[in-house]
Amino acid sequence: MNNPHMVEWERTLKKIFDIIDDYLEDKYGHLYPLHPARARRGKTSNKASDGLFNIGAAFSPGFGSSYGRGWVVDVHMVTLSKVPEKIKKEIYIEVTEKLKQLLEEYYPGKDIKVLKDGNVFKIFGELGLEFRN
Repeated sequence: MNNPHMVEWERTLKKIFDIIDDYLEDKYGHLYPLHPARARRGKTSNKASDGLFNIGAAFSPGFGSSYGRGWVVDVHMVTLSKVPEKIKKEIYIEVTEKLKQLLEEYYPGKDIKVLKDGNVFKIFGELGLEFRN
């Protein structure tokens, strides 16, 4: 059985990642060639399936994490080209800043954080997703 709060949270998170995807495509999409098997931007019904970027998050129960459970943010550039570390860091910083801004916009007053957790970025905090039977 799906928690309706969880379904709504994930739907909203997808909207937020689509906004960030558009931002990154506009800024960086022309700098690197797409992987030959990847559809051009706007050619599929899902932004995660086309263009240079695929941005999303997967739930983590938080074992071994200093922040506990939350969503691990995943940013992929779908290219065979070598992307310099400096550009990768720049993109992650921009994703994190935009994500914080949009989470505050969509969930004002909630204590939602986006912080580096080891080698990944994680969304966690008071999300209002009570897990009840």
